[in-house]
Amino acid sequence: MDKTEILYNGRCPICSAEIAQYRKQAEAAGAALRFTDLHAAELANWQLSADQATRRLHVRHDGQIISGFPAFLILWRALPRLRWLARLLSLPVLRQIAELGYNHIAAPLLYALHRRRQAKAL
Repeated sequence: MDKTEILYNGRCPICSAEIAQYRKQAEAAGAALRFTDLHAAELANWQLSADQATRRLHVRHDGQIISGFPAFLILWRALPRLRWLARLLSLPVLRQIAELGYNHIAAPLLYALHRRRQAKAL
């Protein structure tokens, strides 16, 4: 089975902490997941610009690149301790609420914080 590859922003402290937890669970479960910091990745292989890559979580799964909340569902389904969460948030109404929360609150907030960190670094 091919590994599912997760592309994340390693310069985001919140993202890095969350990915560290996923990585730990994946290693403990022997899950076929590979975690790639977007700053060390060849983004052309992902068909993403650096700006696009920082705006959402992305996974490459079964030859497809999936972004945003559906990417989390794929990741959570691969982790035994989080499969319940993937099943729960895959239910129609809950999925819509979770997608709205991710697309309109979490992802824009994390991206704004990323842009702020970049501006301070200059």
